[in-house]
Amino acid sequence: MKMKAWISILVLFILVTYSLFSLSPIILAIINSGKTQGEILTNILAIPQNFKWSNYVVAFEKIKFTRSFFNTLLVVVIGCTGIVLFSSIAAYKLARVKSKLSNFYYGLFVFSMLIPFHSIMISLVRIANVTKIQGSLIGLGIIYIGLGVPMAIFLYTGFTRSIPVELDEAARIDGCSDLRLFFSIIFPQLKPITITIIITNALWMWNDFLLPLLMLPNSKNYTILLSTNILFGQYGNNDWPSILSVLIMAMLPVIVFYIILQKWILKGISEGALKQ
Repeated sequence: MKMKAWISILVLFILVTYSLFSLSPIILAIINSGKTQGEILTNILAIPQNFKWSNYVVAFEKIKFTRSFFNTLLVVVIGCTGIVLFSSIAAYKLARVKSKLSNFYYGLFVFSMLIPFHSIMISLVRIANVTKIQGSLIGLGIIYIGLGVPMAIFLYTGFTRSIPVELDEAARIDGCSDLRLFFSIIFPQLKPITITIIITNALWMWNDFLLPLLMLPNSKNYTILLSTNILFGQYGNNDWPSILSVLIMAMLPVIVFYIILQKWILKGISEGALKQ
């Protein structure tokens, strides 16, 4: 009994240590966001004597946080809505239609997940420029839809295959159209994997820096992370109190969003992707 107790204590100690180590960058960011520039450069590990909440006010005004926040929110809403809508419908057809062509399309989507973004970003920028969507928040959301659809189809297809085909047959006997069948019967049962897809893609779009940098030349359309980039000066002359304050403010909505919906992540993945 004593041996089990000591093992439990050891495991708890390891988990707490690992958690503190993982959270250390966030803790340091919070601590240093309340310091002056001189205090940060002197000792980043020191606790500030007087926490300067004014750093958050200054940072809020410098990057026009409200505008950047709603720009980011618009892109996330467009991207997640499109990914869920198109991926769920496509995955439903791929799961229900048993043919070589549907298997080919499914394999094509899965294969596209293996292509690194950096290998297509130049072509993507040129296409966006030709189609006149570069510099547009709506255009950025459309590009996110195209990039996020393959993974979503992969997850949706596995989940849809677990739904009995008899439901489709019973609905059609009652005179239900294909569109009504999907949105009234199939889609509600995809709730766990839908929430998982929304969470993972929302976190990706909210925290992405490279794609907005390539697609948004106008500062009025900057997302939060892209707006933070203007606080970095030349030759290492960076406004660290404002930078850290902005990052903390940008992180809070994501944390709240994740905490509210986190219980669906493991449920969606375990019931969906593992049924491939």
